Amino acid sequence: MTGLRSGELAGAAGVNLQTLRYYERRGLLAAPDRTLGGHRVYPAGAVTTVRIIKAAQRLGFTLDEIAELVDTGRGHARSDADLRERATAKIAEVESRIADLTAIRDTLQAAVDAGCHDLRDCAGSPDCPIPFTRLAGAGT
Repeated sequence: MTGLRSGELAGAAGVNLQTLRYYERRGLLAAPDRTLGGHRVYPAGAVTTVRIIKAAQRLGFTLDEIAELVDTGRGHARSDADLRERATAKIAEVESRIADLTAIRDTLQAAVDAGCHDLRDCAGSPDCPIPFTRLAGAGT
């Protein structure tokens, strides 16, 4: 039986053994063949699959989204799992997060520029740039 044992696959793909087992349980990585001694033996293509999963995670896709995208490649998924559609939606999410982070950065910079040293004092000042009332209401 030829192929890669778990440790070889993990090393080649840059993950640990627990990650491989987790991907198997989630259905992202096909269950490997086993030797007579019970050792897992993965096909050489499993390295590419694991690298694809890790790259997709770094791009912000969840494991559920990745599972659908991987299934699309196998011809098993719904039509709405198309990579271009998912990537377009992910771009919109990223742009929204960038806008949120930009607003946070700008507010914090305004607090630094205003000389805010203490949140309690700053919150009581009419010149405080941190929107405490709006932020408190956002969580309700």
